Amino acid sequence: MRKALAVARWEFIEKVKTKAFIISLILTPLFMIGAFVLPTLLITKPDTEPRIIGVIDETNELGKLLSNKLEDKFKLPDGKPNYIIRHIGNRALLNLEEAKKEADNLVVKEDIEGYLIIRSSIYNDSVFEYRAQNVGNIKVTERLNRTIRDLIIEKKLKAEGLDPEVIKKLTFPIELKSVKISKTGEEEESDFKTMFFSAYIFIMAMFILIISTGQLLVRSMVEEKSNRIIEVLMSSSSANDLMVGKILGLSALGFVQIGTWALIGVAIALKFGTAIISLTSALVLLPFFILGYLFYAAIFVGVGAPLSTEQEAQQVTGYLVMILFIPLLLAMWIMQDPNSPLISILTFIPLLTPTMMAIRIPIQMPSVFEILANIIVLSLSTVAAMWAAAKIFRTTVLSYGKRPSIKELWHYLKSK
Repeated sequence: MRKALAVARWEFIEKVKTKAFIISLILTPLFMIGAFVLPTLLITKPDTEPRIIGVIDETNELGKLLSNKLEDKFKLPDGKPNYIIRHIGNRALLNLEEAKKEADNLVVKEDIEGYLIIRSSIYNDSVFEYRAQNVGNIKVTERLNRTIRDLIIEKKLKAEGLDPEVIKKLTFPIELKSVKISKTGEEEESDFKTMFFSAYIFIMAMFILIISTGQLLVRSMVEEKSNRIIEVLMSSSSANDLMVGKILGLSALGFVQIGTWALIGVAIALKFGTAIISLTSALVLLPFFILGYLFYAAIFVGVGAPLSTEQEAQQVTGYLVMILFIPLLLAMWIMQDPNSPLISILTFIPLLTPTMMAIRIPIQMPSVFEILANIIVLSLSTVAAMWAAAKIFRTTVLSYGKRPSIKELWHYLKSK
């Protein structure tokens, strides 16, 4: 064990000092924050200048009503109207084709943002057109759509002799507040976003840990084999010491990385007064996180030891990492019935256990018996994977050239 710890210490110190590790330690959380926060900030950022929207109005009334409604409803930070309606064509004697040509020219010259075509049949078919160079501005199209819809509804209600204001009061939106009840009877506010985000954070943390340290582990073995350094290392330590040392050293490196990011996440959550994941769920998920990582690390060692090239290492590790995302593809199904017999069975498959439990636990905590049974199965699987990885590592780490077949690997596992 002393030699294994020496290998672990060497692996950790050598990798933690690299520029790549230091840069990833800082840039990865910044990238994650930017990926989640920046798009939201950009979408919700208010306009600084009014947007001019053209209107070709065959009804000769909705255009004016739309102008008044938009002016009252949407304002710029300085109090000016966010949208200015510009009527196109002769409203007394409208020629639709000529008006469209005029509007197209205004759009091309960027005199207007885009333009609406409101046909006289809109009260029957409720269809209108919006034309622009950029029809992907969801904020503009949604506001126009919602405002015209409200105007048409008001018009129809008045035609039926009903007061739109009274109808609006009677049909006010009702908000559903989700309250999660734990097995101890305690209440906890929860919703779909919170539950999914909790599972997503856990799976992404494991994904990043495995893809960084797991691939680094395989790449390190391939590099040492190609440079013949492995032969020097094997002369002073056993294969088991070398394998355990590499797993421990790179695991420590990964946990330092994840721990740093977790502290950043907690600091941000405390700053904004929001809980990313409940403490109970986090404590229950912790053993699955550690065991899941060690299980995958053993598999990485087992499949990486026979490899001799960087290209082979990337292909094999890529397939392993893809397995982590299977539960995310099944997330909606799992959330609807997390304790169904089929989902419980899938949870006992060691390759899926960590990520399946990551989705199930925040939604509806499984029974204590099932949690303990999953931990036992995952622990035994991790021990078995470590044993198998040690056998393969010991017999193939000094092999070069042709990659052993599945039959040959099975023979190695059966040999004493």
